This record gives sequence, structure tokens and C-alpha cells, in this order.
Amino acid sequence: MNTVDEIKEAIQKNKKRLAKELKESKELVFLLRKSLTTSLTDEEKAKVKEQMLDICKAIPAFTVFMLPGGALLLPLLIKLIPDILPSAFKADDEELDDSEAK
Repeated sequence: MNTVDEIKEAIQKNKKRLAKELKESKELVFLLRKSLTTSLTDEEKAKVKEQMLDICKAIPAFTVFMLPGGALLLPLLIKLIPDILPSAFKADDEELDDSEAK
């Protein structure tokens, strides 16, 4: 496989991950709206907490990426601090394909 094919594959993989993260964020908005009128269950509260943490993790990663040379620095930072990525970006490729089939 050459570099262009690897880049195309990485783009496709991260496109699926970004779509998954956006779907989860929509669920967060729904739960936050619901919390204005009724109280949330423990499971819903856990989902809200998880999604809020994911959003807080995405901001530093995006900031590093936007810095000059950030595209080179971000992979190194991810190796040093693996918790910096949102949960959708930690999912295995097979898990992404399974959730896409649903």
C-alpha cells in the first residue's frame, strides 16, 4: 500500500469516527433539553457526563492540531497521553463498522 492509499484510508476511518461523535453529541443535546423539564435517570446522567468529558477532550486535541506543525505533534501527543481523544476516536475499526450497519 502506498502513502496516498494510507491517507485515503485514514480519512475514511476518521470520517466514520467524527460521524459517530456527532451522533453522540446530538444525544447529549436531547438529554440536556430533557433535563430542563424532567429529571434524568442514572443511565442518562452517565451518558451526559461521558459526552461532556468527550467534548472537553476534543478541544485540546483540536487546538494542538491547529498549531503550526500540530498535524505532526498531535500523533506524538496521542501516544504520550492516550486519554486526550474522545471515545469515538478510540473505538476499533470493527466496532465502527458494526455500528454503521445498524
